[in-house]
Amino acid sequence: MDLARQRIVLGLTGGVACYKAAELTRALVKAGASVQVVMTDAATHFITPVTMQALSGRPVYTDQWDGRISNNMPHIDLTRDADAIVIAPCSADFMFKLAHGACDDLLSTLCVARPMTVPLFVAPAMNVEMWQNAATQRNAAILRADGIGILGPDAGEQACGETGMGRMLEPEQLLEEIIAAFRPKILANKRVLVTAGPTFEPIDPVRGITNLSSGKMGYAIARAARQAGAEVTLVSGPTGLPAPYGVHRINVQTAQQMHDVVLSRAAGHEIFVAVAAVADWRIANASAQKLKKNEAGDVPQLQFEPNPDILAAVASLQNKPYCVGFAAESENLLEYGEAKRKRKGIPLLVGNIGHQTFGKDENELVLFDDKGHQSLPRADKQELARQLIGEIAARI
Repeated sequence: MDLARQRIVLGLTGGVACYKAAELTRALVKAGASVQVVMTDAATHFITPVTMQALSGRPVYTDQWDGRISNNMPHIDLTRDADAIVIAPCSADFMFKLAHGACDDLLSTLCVARPMTVPLFVAPAMNVEMWQNAATQRNAAILRADGIGILGPDAGEQACGETGMGRMLEPEQLLEEIIAAFRPKILANKRVLVTAGPTFEPIDPVRGITNLSSGKMGYAIARAARQAGAEVTLVSGPTGLPAPYGVHRINVQTAQQMHDVVLSRAAGHEIFVAVAAVADWRIANASAQKLKKNEAGDVPQLQFEPNPDILAAVASLQNKPYCVGFAAESENLLEYGEAKRKRKGIPLLVGNIGHQTFGKDENELVLFDDKGHQSLPRADKQELARQLIGEIAARI
């Protein structure tokens, strides 16, 4: 429930992308928001108010003279208890109206009449040539200067058959942008490097050694850092998870590959969070071809050699970032966690019991620093990730 108790006015203007607004409404409600839909007349030619009312569970308003508002002032009443206004889709014409303060329908009037404490976001949706038109770009610049957030647009195929910039962001992308808008920007202008997931050490071309890490905690931390305003790079071992929206993901397989990617980028970041469950050893005598059974039943003799210690290597850099390590233990967490923090030479280590969290959606954490340790009680991993980002921000 990332948007629990948030009240959002969702405005629809004319455009084929109105169909995405239906899915966005559903996603916002599922995330805990209450959604009040307001539509322009043009929008009703692409999707009906009945559909939007069914999805939002609230009456839809289209007319500034709507008698259902007791004082006949919907342009005032609809925004006074709102936490945000989102126009999706936002046409080129409506961007012009916002840029120049036009008030010729309910939606444009309520945007101009909104309290300045209520943030306004627009999700442009138009043909590529319309988006690139100099007039549209001038209007976009005015909106940005006025503090109006512009979400997107994206590039891709368009309903008209042309391809280019101007597509409205997908509903799940807009949802992420809206969620992020409500999060305090405690890591604004910071660059965060995160490792996540397991590593995979080949035995032969089809077999290997790995572990049970799902990557969920690392991905949640990357998402929370991005929502906190950071520029985030995620170096991920093999997982089945999609990259968090707005996060740059680099895929690797082995511990050595992860080491090489991290060390090539660590100096350009202020924060490094080593969440990945990195293999301590790799196969020194990995086979170039698949190992075969033989009639004698011989068992291959695997020889191990240590993998590089990524966290220790970053912590030893001259221009090192603020380093946060993770320790997945099976027992004696308080003892082993503090010992590992000191051994790695890092200011903060996060400990958990590995087999109680791998693959699960919940976790509980213990934070170790030079003042001792503190517990973060069991919670959803995304909530824990936000708590951890708060702890990191308070320390840097």
